[in-house]
Amino acid sequence: MHKTNRPTGPMTTAIHAGEAPDPATLASAPPIHMSSTFVSEDISGFSAHDLTPDSPYAYSRWANPTVAMLEAKIAAMQGTEACLCTASGMAAATAIFFTFLSAGDHVIVSDVSYAGVAELARDTLPRMGISVSTVDMTDLEALAAAIRPDTRLIHTETPVNPIGRLTDLAAVSALARQAGALLSCDATFASPIGMDTVALGVDLTMHSVTKYICGHGDAVAGAVCGRANLVSKMRVEAAIHHGGVLSPFNAWLIARGAATLPLRMKAHAAGAQAVADWLEADPRVTRVIYPGLPSHPQADLAARQMSNMSAMISFQVGDAATGERIARQMIERMEIIHYAVSLGHHRSLIFWMGTQGLMDSSFRLEGRQREAYRAFAGDGIFRLSVGLEDPEDLIADLDRALG
Repeated sequence: MHKTNRPTGPMTTAIHAGEAPDPATLASAPPIHMSSTFVSEDISGFSAHDLTPDSPYAYSRWANPTVAMLEAKIAAMQGTEACLCTASGMAAATAIFFTFLSAGDHVIVSDVSYAGVAELARDTLPRMGISVSTVDMTDLEALAAAIRPDTRLIHTETPVNPIGRLTDLAAVSALARQAGALLSCDATFASPIGMDTVALGVDLTMHSVTKYICGHGDAVAGAVCGRANLVSKMRVEAAIHHGGVLSPFNAWLIARGAATLPLRMKAHAAGAQAVADWLEADPRVTRVIYPGLPSHPQADLAARQMSNMSAMISFQVGDAATGERIARQMIERMEIIHYAVSLGHHRSLIFWMGTQGLMDSSFRLEGRQREAYRAFAGDGIFRLSVGLEDPEDLIADLDRALG
């Protein structure tokens, strides 16, 4: 027997979900189906609306066996009925927005979001006739006040990139349910291992698969997990009509990385905890933000909502001028940690982000929201993605860089 309907543990699920020995060769490892088209044995139409879950493979923009294998694996890890894989994390975000929002609709978006999502919501959605409100998702009264009769979607992120702020998903879900709106959540920082988003009431969970699920920094992809009827709508709209599909080769690479995700997340979290503890004790560091630290302002929520604290650390070293100086020292002195954007790779990555630039490039926050962001972010943040190296080596590298 190579398939089972019995529940399996996280490691078994990550390794075997979506996979089976190749029926043609009995190869144990899944093949790469690098074909754009498939021979048809039936006369059929050429419309996405003709597709059913049982439709044979016809064209790789519609569906591909290697991509379908990865989708089944990610859905199983996230605990959802279905998953749509896309060409990037931003393609996953646009799949949500452009499938479930139309002109005249209203969407509420976290006032701190990944920059690409913030810019999409700020610049593009209004151009399409979609109203956008931004809310600090930790302020449930403000969120409730922002909900309107035409609110169709609430989109949040937890932990928030890059400041590590958490969203109480169960509480936000209750408000979304009451309003009859969908709740979507970017859970990239947590990975499917870190949060049971289904139990917390999330309808659509998205990931930049480029990050932890792939885990090796060698492929770009996105995913949205949810109920089968919702994913089916996105497949027609976002994949087939908008064309943001994933390459089968990238899907194969990512599936190989995903098989070790539970094991990697344990190591990521353990390493991050050691590094966060060291940073917090170092007098050169003025603040450390990590969900696993008792000093995190939402440590209780983290313990209640997250089963793995992941490995994203934000820290500060004083004012903006000091931050820029230390960033230059990192570029010159670090021997192990790469000074580079992105996150969730087996290699550790670090990047300095100025608070002013972050605020101006996202929603151009004003008033109370701007004050709240600055209170959380200070005068600039180092975002450290702790990889799988020995923590003592990472600490030594940071020690050299801090000077």
